[in-house]
Amino acid sequence: MKKLQTLAATVVFSAAAEAMAAMISIPQYLPTKSFATTFLGAIFLTITVWSFYQMFIYPSFVSPLRHLPHPKGGNLFLGHGLSLFKRPPGNDFLKWMNEIPNDGVLMFNGFGNQPRIVLTNPRALSEVLVTKTYDFKKPKPLRTFLRRILGDGLIIVEGEEHKFQRKHVMPVFSFRHIKELYPMIWKKAVALTQGIEAEMAEKMDLSMGEKSKHNVVEVNHWANKVTMDIIGVAGLGREFNALKNSDDPLVHNYEEILEPTTEKLTFFAMQIILPQFIVNRLPWKINERVRVITSNLNRICGELVADKRALIKADADEHLDILSVLIKSNNFSDKQLVDQLLTFLAAGHETTSSAFTWVTYLLSTHPEIQTRLREEIRKHIPTNPGPDFDLATVLEAMPLLNGVCNETLRLYPTVPITIRDCYTDTTVCDHYIPRGTQVHLVPWATNRLPEFWGSNAGDFVPDRWIDKETGRPNNTGGSSSNYNILTFLHGPRSCIGEKFAKAELRCLVAAMVGAYEMEYADPSVEAIPHGVITTKPRWGMELRLKSLQQW
Repeated sequence: MKKLQTLAATVVFSAAAEAMAAMISIPQYLPTKSFATTFLGAIFLTITVWSFYQMFIYPSFVSPLRHLPHPKGGNLFLGHGLSLFKRPPGNDFLKWMNEIPNDGVLMFNGFGNQPRIVLTNPRALSEVLVTKTYDFKKPKPLRTFLRRILGDGLIIVEGEEHKFQRKHVMPVFSFRHIKELYPMIWKKAVALTQGIEAEMAEKMDLSMGEKSKHNVVEVNHWANKVTMDIIGVAGLGREFNALKNSDDPLVHNYEEILEPTTEKLTFFAMQIILPQFIVNRLPWKINERVRVITSNLNRICGELVADKRALIKADADEHLDILSVLIKSNNFSDKQLVDQLLTFLAAGHETTSSAFTWVTYLLSTHPEIQTRLREEIRKHIPTNPGPDFDLATVLEAMPLLNGVCNETLRLYPTVPITIRDCYTDTTVCDHYIPRGTQVHLVPWATNRLPEFWGSNAGDFVPDRWIDKETGRPNNTGGSSSNYNILTFLHGPRSCIGEKFAKAELRCLVAAMVGAYEMEYADPSVEAIPHGVITTKPRWGMELRLKSLQQW
């Protein structure tokens, strides 16, 4: 907004000067002696010349980025900007990274033909994500939009505020704390299978014994429920019972705002491209729905914080969940706690629910891997693990389970494209990058690049995450650098909940595969990655499930 105001002021003053100079020096060539008319004409001329310069002269003849390797073609006015919104996301970037020789930095023209860069190798990624991380920030329009959903939590804040929040939130995601959560997560995973079983039984009753449809289940909806229940207990020490109550207001609001519809994708794109004050004034029903939903989320989270404070006053030692630890640290105000809660609830359940949905898809379309995984699960985990069973150690040591989870996270990163604005003149891979340049990190493309992952980079190969000599899980997938996978990013802005998300995913996948044989319900329907913020199947994920006997 400030940048737009500065530009408007510059245009007005320039036009006024041009009009005055014209009336003094060449009055005989003016169609009218009126200063107002001359001034308006000067504004039009100034905007036209400035736009022409920005769109056609600067990118090709002036920009310091013009010599970088770049894709050919592109729209006359939009450049390659539409590539950001194609589905599957990141495919154009993958094509460029694979076909255009480069040393870590590619250039492409975005909307308005403005030069942007894409990072393509570990050196470039390490500079932006680690060594110079605070020189780059999320674009202000994106932060403004996401703030309505996530508050000023870790994902949104920048600079010193981000350093402060990360330092004081980090302890709740320690290895010891995550390990203690495994039994609770497993309990919820089992409850997920029971809820699905109940739904299939109900469908069976309604279908009067017709078996063709009663065992088809939309998994993504259940994934949202179970991950909300998990983050409810882990984050707040509170049972949402989303698996049993489909009308839970918190679950309902999150599902509505994150549902991957074309309308929401368009709304999100307009928030990034156009000034927000324009989008917010459009007579569009979704504007009002977003206002209502975000208001509901803030109200509900405020009530949760107040309730938790009261419970801690009564008995502080009994409360060890994330919110309780943050309250007892005395480092956050109630408003800051609401912001952290908004972030944890959205990021903590949405990311894992998306990943779990894609795991079920990949296993349903790779039955041989599904069978191998089921054998591994039944070999290492008893039907009802007791309190003395070290669930965390067993799950984290299972080679194929970890391979399936890691390979899914590689192929279907929850956030396929992320953008940074360069806030100071700097360099990346020795290339001068001027302030204001947009930098694109594309996990979807990096995670699938044949240069990093081999000729089968686009294939589902869980065994790449298993050490051939020892048969144990590895953390590299056979790739030479940890920067070759960007699902959780790296450095100070990496996902603080990575270990928690992976713990959830292990438990959910193990319970689901142990309980059901999964088959993709309708192979004629392509599972297209879609979504507003995260990657979800466009039309949900319908699987045909066959209940298995307990092992």
